[in-house]
Amino acid sequence: MNLPSNMVRIIQNLNEIKTVTQPIHLALGVFDGVHIGHQAVIRSVVAAAKADGGVAGVLTFDPHPIQVLAPDVAPKRILASLNHKRDLLDTLGVDVMLVLPFTQELAHEEPEMFLERLLQACNHLQTLAIGEDWKFGNQRRGNVSLLREFGLANDIHIHSHGAVMLGGERVSSTRIRQAIRDGEMQAAAAMLGRDYTVLGTVIEGRRLGRTLGFPTANLKVYNEQLPRDGVWAVMVTLENGQIYGGAGNLGKRPTVEGSDAKRMLEIHLIGFTGDLYGTDMEVRFVEFVRAEQKFNSLDELQHQIREDVAFCRNLCTS
Repeated sequence: MNLPSNMVRIIQNLNEIKTVTQPIHLALGVFDGVHIGHQAVIRSVVAAAKADGGVAGVLTFDPHPIQVLAPDVAPKRILASLNHKRDLLDTLGVDVMLVLPFTQELAHEEPEMFLERLLQACNHLQTLAIGEDWKFGNQRRGNVSLLREFGLANDIHIHSHGAVMLGGERVSSTRIRQAIRDGEMQAAAAMLGRDYTVLGTVIEGRRLGRTLGFPTANLKVYNEQLPRDGVWAVMVTLENGQIYGGAGNLGKRPTVEGSDAKRMLEIHLIGFTGDLYGTDMEVRFVEFVRAEQKFNSLDELQHQIREDVAFCRNLCTS
């Protein structure tokens, strides 16, 4: 599992899409997590771009619309940060990601006006694709029927895709977040069509792991959904594409921190030496090892870490 090449071009202003001179084929949606339902929509524009020529693009929004429209009920965690989403789209063959700031003004814009602005911004808008249940614009009037009328009037191909079902239920970001929270990583992977990973940046910590003989990388995760607290066997991909097994601790480190400690993900990379500060890494949670616990002394903690690392080494190399 290598990190992608990050060749997806990010555009953050609708008017800047004029710089794309080729015909453009766009998938519209939030695409949190880029799960198998999202992938069906996105692959249709990638296929159209290959067949008809031009550029495959995704038009998405930041922040997540529900965080603006209903912040009290919005999920606290997402399945992919903006940079992580870019990486995932790269693996699907997307060329351009148009990220529009989601605001109350955009939410209440009439869908016909939004589509007209999009049409005028593109040199040659050739395809639009959405999930059949996706709605947009004022009072959520924008739907497949409106898009089809728009397509007929402007010679634009419209692709709509039905919900993808798995286990008799509709695949959704909500279901995937719940599976991850419960530590059901195989169920999450089935709905995502890939192993669930989080992307984060290594930040400086207290270096306590180094003094215990097991240096750790403290990871700043960009509001992505994390599984339950405890020790996990992990596989980690570095920016240079190198892959390491590791032992990850997710939680508040009760043995060495106070009751007001922040939740932290720290990872001991097995066999790695070097400096990772400021670099990004992608983490896959392989297997839950044990719950987080408070030890009576640092010696007890060190002994347990040694056992955890040995277990994770055997698991990640088997």
